Amino acid sequence: QVQVVESGGGLVQAGGSLRLSCAASKSILSFNNMGWHRLAPGKQRELVADISSGGITKYADSVKGRFTISRDYAKNTVYLQMNSLKPEDTAVYYCNAVIVPIAGGPRTYWGQGTQVTVSS
Repeated sequence: QVQVVESGGGLVQAGGSLRLSCAASKSILSFNNMGWHRLAPGKQRELVADISSGGITKYADSVKGRFTISRDYAKNTVYLQMNSLKPEDTAVYYCNAVIVPIAGGPRTYWGQGTQVTVSS
């Protein structure tokens, strides 16, 4: 069973930075896509950023220019560097990893989430 585990959340003042990590239990080369989503109280879960196996990145408009997704193959880890944080970035951040097999539907694996709180 594939596992992904997030870490790095915490409390930070507006304008500050945090780096989230998502460690996978197997080589991240195995995944077609890995990404970060967030869920804030009273809001729907939204995609924050993701990266394809080919290295193509995608960001939510609200985080473009502030957040950067990257990966370290040697550590089987994907990162989310978050700069210039705003109170509206407060949410639980979830990592996911997607495998699209040759046959059958995609399989998505989710972490348990890490809380990010940005104070004003």
